[in-house]
Amino acid sequence: MGKTAQIATIEGALVALRRAQKRRALARLSRRTGEGARSHAALPDAVFELLDLLAAAAEQGENLTVTEVAAQLDVDQPRASRLAGLAWEASLVRREADQRDGRRSLLVLTAGGQDVLAQIHEFRRRAIAQATSDWSDDDRAALARLLPRFVHDFGALTAPDD
Repeated sequence: MGKTAQIATIEGALVALRRAQKRRALARLSRRTGEGARSHAALPDAVFELLDLLAAAAEQGENLTVTEVAAQLDVDQPRASRLAGLAWEASLVRREADQRDGRRSLLVLTAGGQDVLAQIHEFRRRAIAQATSDWSDDDRAALARLLPRFVHDFGALTAPDD
């Protein structure tokens, strides 16, 4: 397969992944199997996206405001505020005053939020393990090596101008 065909194949796979994400394929699988964040199944899927985002920020030593969450989730401020409110009501996040600017309120994962996120990550990992169960170890290793590299390089290429 030539370079042009390889690129077209990758592009097609990315489109298929985006469509699966829009259809919330993993959420549908979670509901069908009764796995995932069982204790919070009634929450909208976007709340779990919020938790993922907060966890990623925390790994970088940051906490986010609702405004920052809105920008990163590509939703409007009222939607981000509703998601944060649902997560707060479910005791998955707490609000903390920003020590650098008392007018700002930061969203922080609670221990319960971390537990729910761990359940979600484990569910996703089981789904990936099942989807790749008939792959060779070499194929799985190649994907594990190349996909993060591609995501990084594609993200760098498409990052917004500062």
